[in-house]
Amino acid sequence: MVLKYSYAKSGSYIVHVMRMAANAPASTKALVDLAQSILFYSSFDPRKREIAVLRVAQMTHSVYEWTHHVGVGKHFKISDEEVEIIRTEEPVVSLDEEGNLLCRVADENSRDVRLSDDALAKVLERYGAQGATELILCVSYFNFLSRFLESTRVELENSHG
Repeated sequence: MVLKYSYAKSGSYIVHVMRMAANAPASTKALVDLAQSILFYSSFDPRKREIAVLRVAQMTHSVYEWTHHVGVGKHFKISDEEVEIIRTEEPVVSLDEEGNLLCRVADENSRDVRLSDDALAKVLERYGAQGATELILCVSYFNFLSRFLESTRVELENSHG
């Protein structure tokens, strides 16, 4: 069984996600607002965010999320080599110290739900309360999104596949 998209219009590159979300009209605006707050209004560095997002997509096996965010990551200067490391290493240890930590946060949140005390202490030390909160919120949001995408079987737009 496949859920059908609502045909609400969206100017976003994530057209099919928004069309699927439009099936729950009471939640659509809140979902868009949260996504925009994370992607456009957060003070967390976008390159670092995309490293974490790519790792969430890998951990959750979300082809849609992975495909879109490889392109976004490249825009923020994530190299092909870094993308391959994020995709293949378990755990990620070949990025720089910060990249490894970002992937660890994504791994623990995706797999264990709760960050270890050590990982939480490290992100608080590195980013402070605001940065750590923005990182954890981002990783949590993309875990939610990957589950929504996979459960509703949202397909890639034609330009991606």
